[in-house]
Amino acid sequence: MSRTLLIVKPDATGRNLIGHVINRLEKARFTVVDLRLVRLTKDQARKFYAVHEGKPFLDSLVAFMSSGPAVPMVLEKENAVDDLRLLVGATDPKKAACGTVRNEIGVDIEKNSVHASDSDENAAREIAFFFS
Repeated sequence: MSRTLLIVKPDATGRNLIGHVINRLEKARFTVVDLRLVRLTKDQARKFYAVHEGKPFLDSLVAFMSSGPAVPMVLEKENAVDDLRLLVGATDPKKAACGTVRNEIGVDIEKNSVHASDSDENAAREIAFFFS
């Protein structure tokens, strides 16, 4: 079994889609190992997304991620990172495959409803950020 991190972002929590996302995860045979409801400060959001430092969208992303509650969760499954990335789809909901979470509920490239770790190394770092 491997683990990964998914965050239900403020646009989705604001539309009461936490249960919907969890339902999709469980139907895809992920086990929710841990979860919590958080409200990131701007400093916490900037630290979490430090990999994007210097990119033009970082300030907007930080503002968005600190704009409302989010739900980070640890998921477990064989091949967790890759399987989750397939389930959530491309970052831009307009380019995400039909049937993916982002295609279904994402608003736009920033308000794309969920964050998913993109590698085992980042999953470990991101899990530790929320669940130390």
